[in-house]
Formats: sequence, structure tokens, C-alpha cells
Amino acid sequence: MVQSLWEQSKAQQAQNTLDELVYRSNLIGSDRRVCNWGGGNTSSKTTIQDFRGKDIEVMYVKGSGSDLATMKAGNFTGLRMEDIRPLFERDSMSDEEMVAYLGHCMVDAKHPRASIETLLHAFLPFRHVDHTHPDAIISLCCAHNGKELAREIFGDRFVWVPYVRPGFTLSKMIAEGVLANPKAELVLMEKHGLVTWGDTSEACYAQTIRIISEAEAFIEARVNNDKLFGGRKFAPLASEVRRSIAAEVMPAVRGAVSDVKKMILSFDDQEDVLDFVGGIDSPKLSQVGAACPDHLVHTKVVPLFIDWTPDAEDVEGLKAKLIEGIAAYKEQYQAYFERNHHEGDMMFEAAPRVILIPGIGMINTGKSWAMSQVSGALYHRAIAVMRGATALGDFVSLSENESYNVEYWPLELYKLSLAPAEAEFSRQIAFITGGAGGIGSATARRLVAEGAHVVLADLNLEGAQQVAEEINAKYGENRAFAVKMDVTDEEAVTRAYRETSITYGGVDIIVNNAGLATSSPFDETSLKEWNLNMNVLGTGYFLVAREAFSLMKTQGVGGSMVFVGSKNSVYAGKNVTAYSSAKALEAHLARCIAAEGGEYGIRVNTILPDAILQGSAIWNSNWRNERAAAYGIEPDQLEEHYRKRTTLLVNIYPQDIAEGIAYFASSRSSKTTGCMLTIDGGVPAAFTR
Repeated sequence: MVQSLWEQSKAQQAQNTLDELVYRSNLIGSDRRVCNWGGGNTSSKTTIQDFRGKDIEVMYVKGSGSDLATMKAGNFTGLRMEDIRPLFERDSMSDEEMVAYLGHCMVDAKHPRASIETLLHAFLPFRHVDHTHPDAIISLCCAHNGKELAREIFGDRFVWVPYVRPGFTLSKMIAEGVLANPKAELVLMEKHGLVTWGDTSEACYAQTIRIISEAEAFIEARVNNDKLFGGRKFAPLASEVRRSIAAEVMPAVRGAVSDVKKMILSFDDQEDVLDFVGGIDSPKLSQVGAACPDHLVHTKVVPLFIDWTPDAEDVEGLKAKLIEGIAAYKEQYQAYFERNHHEGDMMFEAAPRVILIPGIGMINTGKSWAMSQVSGALYHRAIAVMRGATALGDFVSLSENESYNVEYWPLELYKLSLAPAEAEFSRQIAFITGGAGGIGSATARRLVAEGAHVVLADLNLEGAQQVAEEINAKYGENRAFAVKMDVTDEEAVTRAYRETSITYGGVDIIVNNAGLATSSPFDETSLKEWNLNMNVLGTGYFLVAREAFSLMKTQGVGGSMVFVGSKNSVYAGKNVTAYSSAKALEAHLARCIAAEGGEYGIRVNTILPDAILQGSAIWNSNWRNERAAAYGIEPDQLEEHYRKRTTLLVNIYPQDIAEGIAYFASSRSSKTTGCMLTIDGGVPAAFTR
């Protein structure tokens, strides 16, 4: 049940009305049962001094494209009330006129564009106003008999407004309804949400929570868990089984939804999802429509519900149904667009954002892992609304045309335009072996900086986790994750890729970088040393590439493999027979895979670095001493020795290799495969010829 989170000690830290509004808004947004991600809006009216030193009444309202849970003062827009109030006398106003007019009312041009529902707040004669999308309230507003039930709950304390898309007309309807009912304490917006108010921020928040709690209590008294969603048709498969199946099918799903633009996937098997996908009525219920207009851009009108009987032995059958279902969904979405589009509309990717599988759970898609999570989070809210609405009556939604007009509404699309532009590696997943090391970690940072999601695979799990934590702290949750993997262990490699699949949906780039090095005169090279080099640098690269090749074929959207070889791949070094032979194997293995991968759009290229001492576990081992001894110098002289032997008189650093890897993985080398790129400062003996 929703509860008040207000803490007076924290509220008292606010220095002014705007600070109080920030605190109230963050509380509202922190509980998604109260307000959707990115949805809802809040306001406060106060008096400030303008640039002339004159007292003016200002309303601070949520800026477009913000999320209440994380908003700061800079995310609110201040508007002069004396400029806005006269609008109430108008009979109509277009969206374009409204946006332009409100732009002139801003007290600071640097503020963000005001919320779509600014006039809703401005027209109400209250100092503090909340507009939210509580599960319980939307359940009531999406029940076919919602208005009648609202009378049972709230008596004559509410105003009911029929569904109208946000804007001038809805704002005026709400204000007129409230003015006509002196007893009104709330507004119920059909198929949409709740409006509440108060004389102080604390009173406004308390009213919001109190009204939601009343609706919750009414609904919960009528919920029959045995008959939820028509009763249970399918029980969920065991946790390990459903996750294993999800990992197996997600690359095929990713390929099927990535025909226009690549998608990042996420998997969700929380209890409410499993209850819903197993319900008798759920296939039909899921196709009624969105539970709230705010969901539409991120979930589309309906999810894809897979007609499949849960069976751990029928994974191939599920895979086939998923591919067929996604193809049919895209055709239906195209038809939906054609039936409703306006001149100038550009169709979004037609692939589903939400895929529901009985016994398994939910797969979500998005341009990033974070956005796939938004789709999933909103569908959790949809499930909660359908649970409540069906306990009260029949679940109803917007009409198809109403849905389209929200999904493709310019004011809603404006929010999407505020997102950072996509970069070279956006929507791509990179799997990096040796991810904790100098080259691996530098490569991860380089790719993530241009939009990639990365998997850091390493025997040194703690080191890989540290790199992942640093990346996530800078770029956002789950942009990177670490997995412990021994490249010579076939099962460990398979497990690591399955973890990648269930986390992100598949793989686009692999960086075969795990390494070691040994040094011995040829006649002193033991079989153990020889096998160690061959196992890690040969067999390890083979296993990592083979599993990726299979995944990339399943996805059917191409891919790029970059092998980190060595100068020694083409140079016969002294006292490094085992290492050099294995490195030569890597380079030729890459060319062989390139020859087979072309027809699938899989490119394979090799970087040939030399003497990367910085951040390297190899060079911090006995290898440094061995190489120094081979050249007859002291270990601390090695870096200068390597610099002087290059024609460019430079040292080579992990970032230099990361730059080469990024080039081979990027669209700039889209017509290059089977190639070797030397990044060694110019060692004449290693020039290819």
C-alpha cells in the first residue's frame, strides 16, 4: 500500500518554495505506484522579484522531459501568472499556440520548456498542485464503471473529466469542473490519472497519498487472487529453467527486432509478470490497449503476447513462435500507422517494446538497456492497473486513434528529442576478454564513451568488477558488467555468453584480448610452457570467437571481431617461440574466420601492438625481467629500450590500442575484414611484407 514518505526534518532544509517543490516531487516520483517514470507533473505558485526588483507571482512547474524522482531545481520552469491567467477566458487554443505563448511567459529563457500540462496547474486556484498516475486511481479510471465506483469511494468530493488529450481544452475542463464543485478535493481524469492540491507542499503531498490510499483500500477489498486475470492457466517454469530458456532465445529475438535499428534487450521474471503471463484472460486483456497515455511512447499500444505452452523441452518451438510473432507484430504496427498517420509523421521502429511469454516472463526492447528497463517498468504499472481494473469491472483503454495521437503527438515526441544524440556504438554490445587489464579496460572505456554496452570477461573478477563500477558510475546503470571467465574452459565461455544474452540480448563486437606471455630459449621451452601459450592464446581465442560467431549468426545482423595479436604475430622474436607461435596462430585464425564470416556480415580483424607496459598484468610479471634479460638490460630500462627501437621514437599505451580496436569495430571500417593493423610505433623488423 502507498504510504507517506514525508520527513519534516528534510522538508525543513528547503530554502524556498522551489526547494520544497523539488522535495515533494522527488517523493512522488520515488514510488512508481504513485507516478510513472517520466510522467506526471507538479507545481507551486509563489512570489519572487523579477530582474527589475519588482514582486511578481510565479508558478514553478515541471519542465518537459524530466522525471519527478530525480528532478532538481533546474528542471522546473518559472512562469509569470499575470501573463497566463487571461488564457482562461479563451474558448480554444492549439498546442502550437500554447507552446509559443508559454515561451513568452517564462521568467528565465534558460529554463526548460514547460510541461504539456502547465495550464492544468495554472488554471486551478491553488498554490500547490500534483498531477500523478497512481496505479489504484488509473485502475478506477480504466474500469468501464469507474465513474459510478468513484461515487462510492469519494462521494461528491471528486470531479470526473472524460478522456481528452492534455492541452488547453483539458486544462479548462478541469478548472471549470473544480470551480463548479465547492466540495471538490480531487479530479479523476478518465483513462489518465489524478489531480490533487493543497495550501502547502506538505498538505498537497498528504492529499495525494490520502486519495490514493482510499482507492487502494476499495480495490484490495474486491481483489480475488484465485480469479486474478481469469485464473491461472500456466504456472511459471522453475527459475533456473526459465532464465536458461530466456538466454537461449534472446539472441533470436534481438535479431528479429533489430531489422531497422539494433535493440538492447532485458529480461524480467518478477512475480507480477509471471502471474500475468500465466493468466487465462491475459492474452486478450493485454491487447485492450495502454493503461495510461504516458506509457504509449515506451510500450506501444499493445505488447506482443506469445501463444506458447510452457515446456522446457520446446525451446526451438518457442524460438519459432517468437520470430513469427515479431514479424506479424511489425506488419500489424505498419498497418496501424497507415490507418492513423498524419502528413509528415515518421514511423518509429515497428518492433514490439514488450514481449510476454507464458511460464517465462517478459522481454523488453529499447535503444539502450536503460530504455528497455523503462518499457519494462511501465508494463509493471500496466499489469497493476489491469489487476485493479478487472477487480472492479472491465478494463478499458483509449481508442486506436486516440492512442496513435498520443504516441505520435509532437509535444510528446519533443521529450524524446531531449535525449543525447546516438553515437557510433549506441545500441551495440561489446564482449571484451581480459577486461580487467590495461588494453581491455581502456577499450571498454573507449567504446562506452561512444554509446556501447560492454561485458568485461576476466579471470580477475574483482578487477573487472572495479572497471565496470567505474564505467557505470560515469555513464549510468548497467552500461557495463563483469563476468568471471577462463578462456580455455569451454563451459565457462558458454556461460559467459549466456549471461551476456540474458543481460543485453546478444553481442555485436568481441575483443579477443585475454593474454599471457612467457620467455625461454627454444631448447629450454617446456611442453607445459608451450601448451600454456597455445591454450590461452590459441584455444582461448578460438572458443571465444566460435561462440560469438554462433550468436552473431543467430542474430542475423552482422558483427565485428577484433583480435589483439602482437608484433610477434609476424616477427620471429628471440626466446619467445611459444608466445610468438601462438600469436601467429591468432592472426591466421582471425583471417580464417573472416573468410567464413563475410556472408553473415561478420568482420574479423587483428591489431598488432608491441610493448604495452602500462597497466599490463603481463608486463608486471616475470615477463618484464625475462625480456630485459634477453636484451641484456635492466627491467627499468625496458620502456626506454622499446621507445628507441621504434622509427617514430614513441611509447605505445593501452589507449592507442583501444583506438585501433574502436576503428575496426566501427562503421568506418565496414568494408574491411581479414586485415591486420600494426600499432607499435614502427618496428622495421615487424613490417608486414
